[in-house]
Amino acid sequence: MASGGDSPGDVSSDWAATSLVDLTSPELAKASTSTMDSGEDFEVLDDEEEDDMSGLPPLEDVPASKTTVAKDDAQGSTSEQPSEEGSEAVEEWMDILGSGLLKKKVLVAGQGRETRPVKNQDVTIRLKATLEDGTVVEEHPSLTFTLGDCDVIQALDLCVQLMEMRETALIQSDPKYCYGSQGRSPDIPPDAALSLEVELLEAKDAPDLELLSGKEKVELANRKRERGNFHYQRADYVLAINSYDVALKVIGSSSKVEFSPEEEAELLDVKVKCLNNLAASQLKLDHYEAALRSCNQVLEQQPDNVKALFRKGKVLAQQGEYSEAIPILKAALKLEPSNKAIPWKWLFGATAVALGGVALSVVIAARN
Repeated sequence: MASGGDSPGDVSSDWAATSLVDLTSPELAKASTSTMDSGEDFEVLDDEEEDDMSGLPPLEDVPASKTTVAKDDAQGSTSEQPSEEGSEAVEEWMDILGSGLLKKKVLVAGQGRETRPVKNQDVTIRLKATLEDGTVVEEHPSLTFTLGDCDVIQALDLCVQLMEMRETALIQSDPKYCYGSQGRSPDIPPDAALSLEVELLEAKDAPDLELLSGKEKVELANRKRERGNFHYQRADYVLAINSYDVALKVIGSSSKVEFSPEEEAELLDVKVKCLNNLAASQLKLDHYEAALRSCNQVLEQQPDNVKALFRKGKVLAQQGEYSEAIPILKAALKLEPSNKAIPWKWLFGATAVALGGVALSVVIAARN
């Protein structure tokens, strides 16, 4: 079963309009008007200059020891202790990362620190997102996502873990932790800061992966993979890698449920797509050894997977291992006529680079 492939053009441009809504929740995934990709593995074979990664939002944990509280100068408020009833507002800003780029203020106190959610739990929140001019760009009475899985913007992932049950908070986020320099067409412009009003409604442990049926595992892994595709299309390669890793963890988890042969085949198909996309993301970050491992895992399952062969040959050629790269690229070239996802020019160009490198090495050796 050869892996399918979405080229970058095949992944729907509607991804750019994906909302803050969680893509791991089956109910919300069905309700969302955003168009998911076609279920195929997208392909990256362009050889353009690597994107500048300096502006990408890092995966950051909340540094509890460095979390500071800054007084709200505009309100001139003083610190107040949350009441036992949870109805008293605490009018102070918490500087989440110590940089002033992500701040949280309690509007309605919650039920105590012991009720805070933890990573990998499924949380449900009420959300209202606005631009600096007050324009409402997102509103959800009940939004569910897995905390820490990069299913939503980082501002939510980082701040919700510091909220107490039934707490209502106002979050002010720099564009870096929202939609960055690309924005979200048509309602969020590039480099737009957001204000998020959030109420934590529920937090519960995610479903036990061992008890999921084959169909449920396929659906969950695909939703995580699709979120990875979304991050990839926005050049958020670190976040894409995280999403693909989560999907692979779902697929690789042990199970107490028997799967049908068809479900096993579907899981393998999703695994191959995730590994191919993971390799593409790793290549964008010049993580060659990691990309090589991902390609090898694909080829263990599907020795004739053209994308994995091409990427493996590309990695080896870039590492100067031309004698190893050439037969792999030749194998991919031989298989290419039956797979239109890979243009001849890329295979030919990569092979030419490899052959050129070998020729140069021979000349240098001869001169010495």
